[in-house]
Amino acid sequence: MQKTLIERATFIVGKINLNGFKNNSSGEVSSALVTKKGNIYTGICIDIACSMGFCAEHAAVAEMLKSRETEINMVVAVRKDGKVIPPCGRCREMMVQVNISNLKTMVIVEKNLVLPLEKLLPHTWSTV
Repeated sequence: MQKTLIERATFIVGKINLNGFKNNSSGEVSSALVTKKGNIYTGICIDIACSMGFCAEHAAVAEMLKSRETEINMVVAVRKDGKVIPPCGRCREMMVQVNISNLKTMVIVEKNLVLPLEKLLPHTWSTV
């Protein structure tokens, strides 16, 4: 599944200029996740100058929620240069807020390193 998620995220990653503004873009980071039910959802980031954008993981989770799913088995984020990167702290906490069982979500941190979310976010505000 790890390879499949990286491939799906890599397929959709790529900069999209927005409205011609220098600092506005989308798609420089993409994400793919697989749910407990086996469905794959993807998303891309939106980065805009006024700070109202969001991460690729947020977009993938929103797609998942539209299908009334909340449990994530595995997740990955990929930069436009193809490098796998771990989710930021905001994304880590958001996944736990969606479903506390997501502490067990396997996160592809690097191409050859997969860790449970609870190792990346050991002290969530909801469990302290």
